[in-house]
Amino acid sequence: MTAATHSTLFPQAPDSADAVLDGLDPEQREVATALSGPVCVLAGAGTGKTRAITHRIAYGVRSGVLQPSSVLAVTFTNRAAGEMRGRLRQLGAGGVQARTFHSAALRQLQYFWPKAVGGELPRLVERKVQIVAEGAARCGVRLDRNELRDVTAEIEWAKVTQTVPEDYPAAAAKSGREVPRDPAEIARVYGTYEQLKRDRGLIDFEDVLLLTVGVLQDRHDIAETVRRQYQHFVVDEYQDVSPLQQRLLELWLGDRDNLCVVGDASQTIYSFTGATPDHLLNFRTRHPRATVVKLVRDYRSTPQVVHLANGLLSQARGRAAEHRLELISQRDAGPEPVYGEYADEPAEAEGTARRVRDLIDAGVPASEIAILYRINAQSEVYEQALADAGVPYQLRGAERFFERPEVREAGLLLRGAARAGGHSDPQLAAAEDVPSQVRAVLSTRGWTSEPPAGSGAVRDRWESLAALVRLAEDFVRARPGATLADLVAELDERASAQHAPTVEGVTLASLHAAKGLEWDAVFLVGLTEGMLPITYAKTDEQVEEERRLLYVGVTRARCHLSLSWALSRTPGGRPSRRPTRFLNGLRPGSAAPRPGSPGAGGQGGIERGAVRKRRGPARCRVCGRTLTDAGEIKLMRCEDCPCDLDEALYERLRDWRAEQARQLGQPAYCVFTDKTLLAIAEAVPGTESELAGISGVGARKLGRFGADVLALCAGEEPTSEHVSQDTSEESPEK
Repeated sequence: MTAATHSTLFPQAPDSADAVLDGLDPEQREVATALSGPVCVLAGAGTGKTRAITHRIAYGVRSGVLQPSSVLAVTFTNRAAGEMRGRLRQLGAGGVQARTFHSAALRQLQYFWPKAVGGELPRLVERKVQIVAEGAARCGVRLDRNELRDVTAEIEWAKVTQTVPEDYPAAAAKSGREVPRDPAEIARVYGTYEQLKRDRGLIDFEDVLLLTVGVLQDRHDIAETVRRQYQHFVVDEYQDVSPLQQRLLELWLGDRDNLCVVGDASQTIYSFTGATPDHLLNFRTRHPRATVVKLVRDYRSTPQVVHLANGLLSQARGRAAEHRLELISQRDAGPEPVYGEYADEPAEAEGTARRVRDLIDAGVPASEIAILYRINAQSEVYEQALADAGVPYQLRGAERFFERPEVREAGLLLRGAARAGGHSDPQLAAAEDVPSQVRAVLSTRGWTSEPPAGSGAVRDRWESLAALVRLAEDFVRARPGATLADLVAELDERASAQHAPTVEGVTLASLHAAKGLEWDAVFLVGLTEGMLPITYAKTDEQVEEERRLLYVGVTRARCHLSLSWALSRTPGGRPSRRPTRFLNGLRPGSAAPRPGSPGAGGQGGIERGAVRKRRGPARCRVCGRTLTDAGEIKLMRCEDCPCDLDEALYERLRDWRAEQARQLGQPAYCVFTDKTLLAIAEAVPGTESELAGISGVGARKLGRFGADVLALCAGEEPTSEHVSQDTSEESPEK
């Protein structure tokens, strides 16, 4: 089972040190019992690395070998650190520090700054882009929004690689970086940015690491104090450490070797931030007596998914590829990966949305489905397609769950209700159990048993509150005697650990943002040359990192995996695209790449996907301009072109849609989106074929709602009996 198994949301702590080892496989147990000296864990995707290292720490604590306060476990994201703290707490090792590099360094810097430097620590700037923009303006360098973001990223890379402004041009050239502007200009902006921070008494996140390194290097007394505090170190995702983070780790360690590192060179996908797998690959050189354990039993993915993942790495080149791990699935067989080729991107998005809808109808929760793409700009067409298919979704990378205003407000209300004990609120006093109490409290802030119609902020707020209700239900199932106060304490723990409950909805995310996550079903979309590998991946190593990015995407899937690409960007466009070279020899009908020709593209073909019949270019029916925007294509006109909207029909359609949504217990957009209703009200179709020609009205919706819509367009009353009958007879297989 994986860490995401729902039945283990609230497990009881093991009753002894030996019980901590129960359920570990032989290799995981070897990791857990190797408590001294340097340890290197080479852990493939889905092999339970977090399980192994948290059980290692817990076993050391529970057996008395390790003092909880003497252990520092570091990783790279607040989410990962929070998950680690949560697991350690469940294993009875709650006193261990599990933090990100930045969080651990900032805590030390705040404590030692008065002694090392004097006064208060300079204020931390969370978003440096505004100061970079001001620095650029002072240098006379004009940057658009994208260039500003890219120059900011270059400054971050320079700092984590310990490169000063005057050395930046040479360092960027040596590393083969694709720089957004002239390196000399970036160096000037970088230097001015640093001066502005000094003038204003500010520091950024990279400064936190740099200053901590400086303090530990210059003040041996402070370094010794830190080393007395922390005797044992664990570093997760070690393939992602930057030179600056490695230097900080070395200063924490001193001349000791009680270090356990965990990583997988085949999952190195953040080199643009300064991350390098060299420290992982060189670990045994630096520590010849290190214990090395390989985790290759994959508990996450089916043999079919694992076979494809291994195949991707079998074609890899370079030093990281020489240390690849051959995964062995521990799961029962599942479906083969599905490959889909489409005529254009809207067709690919619509096809993906249909398959997502089919999976949901077959019983796969929406929260266990993800659509992953190379760049965030690809999300829009999938957002539209999912909305048209009536599928709720969430964009990964949005505001953290426990920082949402409605969640913070709900926490305050639940905390107050727990203190009052329900005596001051008749509705709360009448609640029979904790979930009922939570529903009663949250109903005053917008939670209802049925979701609201429509999308946007109201729907997002409801989803957040509904996630808290589901969390309360799960909590009480696991702990039948729990009180509302117990639930509030659990919420506080989760908030501090950033361990958010699941929000129901298909996840849309970039491949980079998906690292460390997993789903039952994963759709990898837009897999074409120029997108994966991305156009600006020029060197062999850059191309290999793009291959690793696809590997990370494949290994996110537990069971269902779909890979697709489109031959052109827009409907009617020239079908000049080719599927990614990384699938050559792996997808049916493609030839394996010939030695010495890593860039050779495949011949394409149809593999279990659907190629839509090629259409002519979509043109505005008013001015004739070729349309490329998904919303404009739906309306068949430019957004700013005059339209012949039948406003009375549009209002009738909206009223009808609201009633359908109420009957179905679904948001209004699950019936038809606003754009689809506008398109219908503008076109006023008179036949089924005319209605079917409107984007957003697929065969499913045509059969379900077509008669009513055509009746409304004809000025007649819809046949409500037909709709309810059609709805009630629909089966999951349809």
